[in-house]
Amino acid sequence: MNHVILIGRLAADPELRYAASSGRAVTNFRLAVNRPFSKERKADFFRVVVWGKQAENVAKYLKTGSQCAVEGSIQIDQYQDRDGNTRYSTDIVANYVEFLGAPSGQREESEYSPSVPTSERDMDFPGVDDEDIPF
Repeated sequence: MNHVILIGRLAADPELRYAASSGRAVTNFRLAVNRPFSKERKADFFRVVVWGKQAENVAKYLKTGSQCAVEGSIQIDQYQDRDGNTRYSTDIVANYVEFLGAPSGQREESEYSPSVPTSERDMDFPGVDDEDIPF
């Protein structure tokens, strides 16, 4: 079984391109994942590849420092460099990318605004009578 789940932050902005043969979107990014139980703050950096509509969304909404979860598989490729040496490349091919948080130090925008008084926020909710509660 080849299955990996990682949670980390983008080490650089994602790079979107389109495959020449099919025109299908592909995005590459590096994910920094903290090492657990390390006395020193260390991280591992994984190259992640994601395809299709999800690739376009990653490129559109994530940037350096964004937190995400990646679910996919490990793929190891072998190739020859210009000098004829055998090289290996290890990538995570993502089946699913979940956006978890904004870059450190930045707030995510949402409809909830603590600057709006509580009474105004609660105006849309109807009152509940204790007799309506079944327990």
